[in-house]
Amino acid sequence: MSMKDFKNIKNLHDTPFGYTLSIIGGKWKMIILYWLFEVNTVRYNELKRLIGSISHKMLSSQLKDLEKDGLIIRKEYPQIPPRVEYSLTQKGRSLFPLMEEMCKWGELNKSE
Repeated sequence: MSMKDFKNIKNLHDTPFGYTLSIIGGKWKMIILYWLFEVNTVRYNELKRLIGSISHKMLSSQLKDLEKDGLIIRKEYPQIPPRVEYSLTQKGRSLFPLMEEMCKWGELNKSE
């Protein structure tokens, strides 16, 4: 699908482009995915520290969305205190060429 095909679309979410945006859109999802790519497997509190200014409620919500969309794996260990770790699925890892291209675009256009 090319950009000129978008003028005939009534619902962007029904397109591959719209689907991609719905999966990775928002302020935090790409940041969460980035850290999971960098660290591989991370516990909730460590991820919260890495991100910084995200609230508990927002991080929990974004992690649930990413898990529901098949981009991350949540592994819970039955121990006291509970231990939960997050990592990327293969589908989540497949986003990194896209993220790298977005970074290149940002580098080229940031100064404008």
